Amino acid sequence: MATHDSTAMAASGYGKQSAPEQLPRSAADFSHLPAREAYIASLIDHLPDGAAMDVKTLAVLQPHYGQMACRTVLNNLSTAGHLRRVRERISSKDCRWVFRTYFSRTPRSDAWWTRFLTTGEASEAGEASTSGAPDPPKERTLNRTSPTSAAYAALAGLGLTDARLALSAADCAALEPLAAEWLARGATPALFTTALTAGLPPEGVHSPAAFTRRRLLDKMPPERPRPEPPSTRVIECTDCRTPCRPHALLGGLCRACRGTPKASPPRRHLSPAAVRAHAARARQAMISSSGS
Repeated sequence: MATHDSTAMAASGYGKQSAPEQLPRSAADFSHLPAREAYIASLIDHLPDGAAMDVKTLAVLQPHYGQMACRTVLNNLSTAGHLRRVRERISSKDCRWVFRTYFSRTPRSDAWWTRFLTTGEASEAGEASTSGAPDPPKERTLNRTSPTSAAYAALAGLGLTDARLALSAADCAALEPLAAEWLARGATPALFTTALTAGLPPEGVHSPAAFTRRRLLDKMPPERPRPEPPSTRVIECTDCRTPCRPHALLGGLCRACRGTPKASPPRRHLSPAAVRAHAARARQAMISSSGS
């Protein structure tokens, strides 16, 4: 059976004891319970026999609920037929007693528990609880403050969405870097939860931590495209040196410099009489200079 890395084992003879002849794990194991009770029940179900499951240990094991809430949960799970606490004497010659908590993934009736605890005999595996006890109160309020990391909070919330992915506090801390990468790549907490809890195997999840790690790796969103750094090159018009955007330059010239070419100075047109007079003056000037 898969266990959490932070599982605290009780002293020999103490702690969790699995009830016999339970049905195989399935998605509906704790669907009849409120979210809080289903979450804690799923954690307990994955603990090995002999693991400590007192209220202090359960409060440390997961990121949501404190000791008072865990005490209430254990009472509600007992009422729903999932567990019984027993104090047993080690032997008739020994005055020492051990305290055990028998846990059944399959809810049992009061009659079943009485028969099993007094005679050691179990009925058929499919017997469900028929005690007629009222359902536990549907309290969903978190009684404990989780670390402020958004990635940690997203991981811790998986078990509240689907109890099959109930992660311990140690699991959340170990998987936090992968979850943080999801959020850094643009996944919202809602999309994160949907991606991790969709399509879970109907037979149940053998190891929530390992299963979640595999999905975090396999379904990792693609990296966001990195924005190009601002250019340090400024393009200017070849003529007027005005800074321009590249598409505004044709042939290296801005629109103003590509305008109407500059007109050449207009030519002067002289009349024939003016030309003759100008020529006569030029001849006279030449005669005068040669005579002197």
